[in-house]
Amino acid sequence: MLTWYTNPDAGGQERIAGQCTEAADGAYRIEISVLPREASAQREQLARRLAARDASIDLMSLDPPFIPELAEPGFLADVPDDVAERVSEGVVEGALAGATWKDELVTIPFWANTQLLWYRTSVVEEAGLDPEQPFTWDQLIEVAAEQDKLLAVQGTKAESLTVWINALITSAGGDIIVDPEAEASEVELGLDTEEGREAARIIAEIGDRGLGGAGLPTADENASFALFQGDDGSFMVNWPFVWPAMLAAVEAGTLDQEVIDDIGWALYPQVTEGTDARPPYGGINLGVGAFSEHTDLAFEAAECIVDPVHQAEYFASDGNPPSSTEAYEDEAVQEAFPMADLIRASLEQAAPRPQTPYYNEVSAGLQETWHPPSAVDPQTTPARSAELITAVLRGERLL
Repeated sequence: MLTWYTNPDAGGQERIAGQCTEAADGAYRIEISVLPREASAQREQLARRLAARDASIDLMSLDPPFIPELAEPGFLADVPDDVAERVSEGVVEGALAGATWKDELVTIPFWANTQLLWYRTSVVEEAGLDPEQPFTWDQLIEVAAEQDKLLAVQGTKAESLTVWINALITSAGGDIIVDPEAEASEVELGLDTEEGREAARIIAEIGDRGLGGAGLPTADENASFALFQGDDGSFMVNWPFVWPAMLAAVEAGTLDQEVIDDIGWALYPQVTEGTDARPPYGGINLGVGAFSEHTDLAFEAAECIVDPVHQAEYFASDGNPPSSTEAYEDEAVQEAFPMADLIRASLEQAAPRPQTPYYNEVSAGLQETWHPPSAVDPQTTPARSAELITAVLRGERLL
């Protein structure tokens, strides 16, 4: 028996486990063990059990930011070269980057995720913008202000704020961490830079001018989604889950069809006009526990799980986008997600969050210093966040 520790979902991973168990024809049976809902709690449980050399962990569904923390101390079994070659073929760039640590594939890309820019076509038409051309953050700010509308962004003191900060800095051409492989005391941060200050300027302007609404300091993905669907909605950055959620709301009678008819989608906004954005990257990769007694079978099962057919079914049923480019060609995927090709294109440009064994400290430090958005100062916030995170990594301060 193989135990697969999964993040909570709508049942798709359990269904795939059953399909792969059947295909194995007795070679293995996959049992599901569901982790806590919060990503931080998933990380804590897995890290503690792996540190205790828990042999019951055969397969793990891993949030990409936590992969280096588990790879660095040897908690993940080495991916065999032939397996790495097969599971890397036809995979979007963002997912490959998120599955890699120290230039080695340490996990297997499963499903990937990215944020799109969702917009109200009526707002864009009134502004005279061409939706076929890339949008910029400054355009979004200008249009929202001119039309007395609101921008649906995630400003709550949580991981979603780190996602926003990272996307802005990487889209500006920078990186939060300059050398991800450096020791904690030697980590160099790219926050107090031109790119960091430009990211802070955008967040500060949205916060200062009230363009994110009164609830911006507590706005997560669901709150910003609700804001976007209201009368004051204009633009929203959010994950693809919003599309099936809106369709379901129309079917349930809680959302007018007119709202759906007024919605368009585009690539994540550019920070610098003419320079491709680096959209947020998320999703789930599969790790094999280093202390499993069945690593060979676990890798065999992992290859079955990430088969493009399974990824396509998972996307169409559960709304989790594939890492496999082939899966996007599936008819059911194209029917369920008319923006599927755009999601795939976004994942080719997407940038992972800082890949470092110290990700938890970095993310918490950003949330501590870049919140609330109205208090962000382009001249002082990047430097202040760099000072705090550096001191925490050196053991000089606590979060």
